[in-house]
Amino acid sequence: MYTPPAFREDDPHALRQIMREARLATLVTATAEGLLATPLPLILDDSEGEHGVLYGHLAKANSQWKVPVIGDALVIFSGPEAYITPSWYAAKQEHGKVVPTWNYVAVHAHGPVEFFEEEDRLLDAVSRLTSLHEQPREKPWAVTDAPDHYIRSQLKGIVGLRLPISRIEGKRKMSQNRPEADRNGVAAGLAESERASDRNVADMIPTGSR
Repeated sequence: MYTPPAFREDDPHALRQIMREARLATLVTATAEGLLATPLPLILDDSEGEHGVLYGHLAKANSQWKVPVIGDALVIFSGPEAYITPSWYAAKQEHGKVVPTWNYVAVHAHGPVEFFEEEDRLLDAVSRLTSLHEQPREKPWAVTDAPDHYIRSQLKGIVGLRLPISRIEGKRKMSQNRPEADRNGVAAGLAESERASDRNVADMIPTGSR
């Protein structure tokens, strides 16, 4: 991932937070047949390894797990993003030498991917992933709420994924390279947007007040 120094995110806590908040990631593998990609919800276990280990599952009918992988796999996590119009820059009124851009947050996690079919490992991965996303609900649903024989039959249709992260890249592009007046304009413009995602990005812009 191309990352100028001004946008590099190296803080381990921030990287983990971005990955967890992204919720849906994209698994990319290089193969002799070309690149293969699958959107997947994943869980990060940061108690394993230097950068943590990703767990998830994909449909057994998905051929990505069957095709031999060349090198490491790549998992892409996309965070908040927003279009930035030059109209918000103070520089537009000063000299007009401005162009549109895009602000966004992203993490690329690299590592050797392992696919597995053992029932107990699958059940553990599915249970942990379900608990993660059900936890905020008033009445969380648990895998054990369904009949055991039904869950066991469903596990036969999926394949587990384990990816120890060997290298991680983070990028937080939030107008850090612009003068303060331009950053203030961007934050104000995004804050007035009807899109909740734009307003989210507005809160991430480094301005004079933060």
